[in-house]
Amino acid sequence: MQSFKSQKSPVTEKSYTRADWQGGYQSLTQEFDYWIDDIEGQIPRQLQGTLFRNGPGLLDVNGQPLHHPFDGDGMISKITFTNGRAHFRNRFVHTTGYLAEQKAGKILYRGTFGTQKPGGWLANIFDFKLKNIANTNVIYWGDKLLALWEGGEAYRLDPYTLETLGNEYFNGVLSAGEAFAAHPRLENNCDQDGGAPCLVNFSIKPGLSTTITIFELNSAGKIVRYHAHSVPGFCFIHDFVITPNYCIFFQNPVTFNPIPFALGIRAAGECIKFQPNQPTQILIIPRFPKEGQEKIKIIETQSGFVFHHINAFEVGDEVLIDSICYQSFPEVEPESDFRQVDFEALSPGQLWRFYLNLKNGTVWRELIDDRCCEFANIHPANVGRSYRYLYIGAAHAETGNAPLQALLKIDLESGERQFWSAAPRGFVGEPIFVPRPDSEKEDDGWILALVYDATHHRSDVVILDASDFHKGVIARLHLKHHIPYGLHGSFTSKVFVKI
Repeated sequence: MQSFKSQKSPVTEKSYTRADWQGGYQSLTQEFDYWIDDIEGQIPRQLQGTLFRNGPGLLDVNGQPLHHPFDGDGMISKITFTNGRAHFRNRFVHTTGYLAEQKAGKILYRGTFGTQKPGGWLANIFDFKLKNIANTNVIYWGDKLLALWEGGEAYRLDPYTLETLGNEYFNGVLSAGEAFAAHPRLENNCDQDGGAPCLVNFSIKPGLSTTITIFELNSAGKIVRYHAHSVPGFCFIHDFVITPNYCIFFQNPVTFNPIPFALGIRAAGECIKFQPNQPTQILIIPRFPKEGQEKIKIIETQSGFVFHHINAFEVGDEVLIDSICYQSFPEVEPESDFRQVDFEALSPGQLWRFYLNLKNGTVWRELIDDRCCEFANIHPANVGRSYRYLYIGAAHAETGNAPLQALLKIDLESGERQFWSAAPRGFVGEPIFVPRPDSEKEDDGWILALVYDATHHRSDVVILDASDFHKGVIARLHLKHHIPYGLHGSFTSKVFVKI
């Protein structure tokens, strides 16, 4: 078996300053619409399509600061590539809460991760209404552009103008208030559907027991499979993975105490506590259960916390899952300032592989890379199937916890690493792999990523050759402004710009 060993970096000194990093957490209140003309290098002419990004665009409401960036209103950025040129547009998702707060000029809603309404506990007591911020992901599927947030309905947008068109309920299959999670998985070749593509997603309804509902949509955006499962205990699940036969969730060992939330003393996210002495539970749910097959299988593994998975695939009786794991949940502390985070005091996310034996119910795990990392991406055709290459945001230094300043390519077969860094004054977001048209090799394509440049307080779109990071940046597109640190996004070969 391949031994996964990190290449050692000669850099030992700190690669960033906190002041530089903080610059990416300033609100962007303006909405832009322009062709990008400040470019270093050359945009590949074969690169045709649209990169969509989502993330919190506002870190305050009319000067009232948010307690946590994940409470910020969603802002969609769109970079369209066509004929060697690129066009930028951004727009806020006009959720009900966003419109109300912009009109009032103040915070009107409690945030999930720590933001409270002004006025102390009296203003927040017994207020359970959370704002759908639509700030986590954005996908184009079934000829619809959807802004996603795991706690509520999807918002549909116009892919050309980014105008908000309203909530999407998928022809009435979903009801008002039913969530559509922010981490759908696109299976390029679904055996159940005769080889057609299929989008798989879920919703969570937590409580003393938790309901996990799984949806599967065909390429027309119609829900073709829909089934719900109850699991014991409170589940805090942000992401999942699929294989051709299973949906797999990691139930992190946390508890939720609703009393401080109900009394208006704490936000919901501040009431979640990690339980280090409890195991992480891996939930394996058949996508197409057969007669007599158990509806859900639970396997326990070492305690830890997982926000994001990379991929999963089946090998005989085993399922292999690659995930970014933390030693514990980074709890949100009351009265804390997220811009003053002490990175060195926190444990980093690291890349692990889990081997689940479905026959005997055992699991063992192996460390793939111990460098601090987050936000991974792979070739879209390999979702749920065996794969060789992954691309991930990483810290510049090989050890310790730090902001993401680099992009790392890992060859899971040879163990080779390729590394590109924007340090000391650049900070990277999630890399997106875009296959070259008609490519046959898994890594034949480009990596697209947003990089916050603290020197100029602006963001760049960088394009790298996915097969060879050693070439450096192919093109660097300088935007006229910064984009606050975002979360997730996607690429479609559709060109959404009127020329």
